[in-house]
Amino acid sequence: MINKLKVLRAEHDLTQAGLASELGVSRQTINAIEKGKFDPSLSLAFKISRRFGLPIESIFIEESA
Repeated sequence: MINKLKVLRAEHDLTQAGLASELGVSRQTINAIEKGKFDPSLSLAFKISRRFGLPIESIFIEESA
Protein backbone atom coordinates (compact mmCIF):
# COMPACT_ATOMS: atom_id res chain seq x y z
CA MET A 1 0.00 0.00 0.00
CA ILE A 2 1.29 3.44 -0.91
CA ASN A 3 0.76 6.24 1.59
CA LYS A 4 1.25 9.98 1.91
CA LEU A 5 1.96 9.97 5.64
CA LYS A 6 5.52 11.31 5.42
CA VAL A 7 4.42 14.22 3.21
CA LEU A 8 1.49 15.07 5.47
CA ARG A 9 3.66 14.89 8.55
CA ALA A 10 6.20 17.25 6.97
CA GLU A 11 3.47 19.68 5.87
CA HIS A 12 2.25 19.83 9.49
CA ASP A 13 5.79 20.18 10.88
CA LEU A 14 5.51 16.98 12.92
CA THR A 15 8.27 14.57 13.85
CA GLN A 16 7.68 10.85 13.73
CA ALA A 17 7.86 10.82 17.53
CA GLY A 18 5.37 13.68 17.82
CA LEU A 19 2.82 12.05 15.55
CA ALA A 20 3.34 8.69 17.24
CA SER A 21 2.65 10.28 20.62
CA GLU A 22 -0.56 11.88 19.36
CA LEU A 23 -1.75 8.56 17.91
CA GLY A 24 -0.68 6.39 20.82
CA VAL A 25 1.80 4.27 18.85
CA SER A 26 5.58 3.99 18.71
CA ARG A 27 7.85 6.07 16.50
CA GLN A 28 8.93 2.80 14.91
CA THR A 29 5.33 2.15 13.85
CA ILE A 30 5.14 5.54 12.10
CA ASN A 31 8.50 4.87 10.44
CA ALA A 32 7.38 1.43 9.22
CA ILE A 33 4.12 2.84 7.82
CA GLU A 34 5.96 5.64 5.99
CA LYS A 35 8.40 3.14 4.45
CA GLY A 36 5.57 0.85 3.34
CA LYS A 37 6.78 -1.98 5.57
CA PHE A 38 3.65 -2.00 7.70
CA ASP A 39 0.00 -1.40 6.85
CA PRO A 40 -1.87 0.20 9.75
CA SER A 41 -4.91 -1.39 11.30
CA LEU A 42 -8.23 0.08 10.28
CA SER A 43 -8.47 1.73 13.69
CA LEU A 44 -5.06 3.39 13.31
CA ALA A 45 -5.85 4.44 9.73
CA PHE A 46 -9.00 6.19 11.04
CA LYS A 47 -6.96 7.95 13.75
CA ILE A 48 -4.47 9.15 11.14
CA SER A 49 -7.24 10.38 8.83
CA ARG A 50 -8.93 12.27 11.68
CA ARG A 51 -5.59 13.79 12.75
CA PHE A 52 -5.06 15.28 9.30
CA GLY A 53 -8.72 15.92 8.51
CA LEU A 54 -8.60 13.83 5.34
CA PRO A 55 -10.42 10.71 4.11
CA ILE A 56 -8.47 7.48 4.59
CA GLU A 57 -8.37 6.85 0.84
CA SER A 58 -6.57 10.15 0.24
CA ILE A 59 -3.77 9.08 2.62
CA PHE A 60 -3.55 5.35 1.85
CA ILE A 61 -3.70 4.16 -1.76
CA GLU A 62 -3.91 0.49 -2.67
CA GLU A 63 -1.30 -0.58 -5.18
CA SER A 64 -2.52 -2.36 -8.30
CA ALA A 65 -1.72 -6.05 -8.39
